[in-house]
Amino acid sequence: MKAMVFAAGLGSRLRPLTDTMPKALVPINGIPLLEHVLLKIKQTGIQEVVVNVHHFSQQIIDFLSSKQNFGISIQISDESNELLETGGGLRKALTLLGEDEPILLHNVDILSNLNLTDLITTHHSNDGATLVVSERNTSRYLLFDEEMALAGWHNVKTNELRPASVNLESLRPLAFSGIQIVSPGVLPYMADMPVRFSIIDFYLKIMNTLPIRAYIPSDYRMIDVGKIDTLHTAEEFIQTL
Repeated sequence: MKAMVFAAGLGSRLRPLTDTMPKALVPINGIPLLEHVLLKIKQTGIQEVVVNVHHFSQQIIDFLSSKQNFGISIQISDESNELLETGGGLRKALTLLGEDEPILLHNVDILSNLNLTDLITTHHSNDGATLVVSERNTSRYLLFDEEMALAGWHNVKTNELRPASVNLESLRPLAFSGIQIVSPGVLPYMADMPVRFSIIDFYLKIMNTLPIRAYIPSDYRMIDVGKIDTLHTAEEFIQTL
């Protein structure tokens, strides 16, 4: 298995820190977010990782060089010219990742107590995708059927449903955690997507073709370090892991 870290975001909600550095290098207890995530991935035994970059991309490249890539193979997928979102970013990175084995995808701003090895084991028999989800408050939910297969999406603020005919009463709303695994069989279906696209939009398009399944870890705790007011909470959180 290989891995990709989504680190190309602008980090607008982390300003003013991200006025001078990429979100990936925002420190939590003195350690950049990217380092936290890469060391967690390395613990699984994965040796090949791609990191996509855009905002202050050279800073990330220089940081990885200064750390000797943490002793694993790390390649850069350069999105300096155009942000491609998660789906487009993955598709571009396939030239580096290849398409012959599963890929662990991890957002750079997600810190959690998730055992990635357990996730990998759970995904082993899934020829689609496995999404880490939880029961927490959010504005946008993924909807899963009784077999924990993706069946829709709901924005509770606007009440938008996808598909529009989805029956909310029969489905379980769960919040996506920014961590997932995709199998090789999923990747060819990306060919028909636009240049820039969200991987969630992609899953909603193919959910009736391939299994897109939920994974709910036991005793799961996570934090999305996406806003400036979450930094102190993240520093306290990381000390409990």
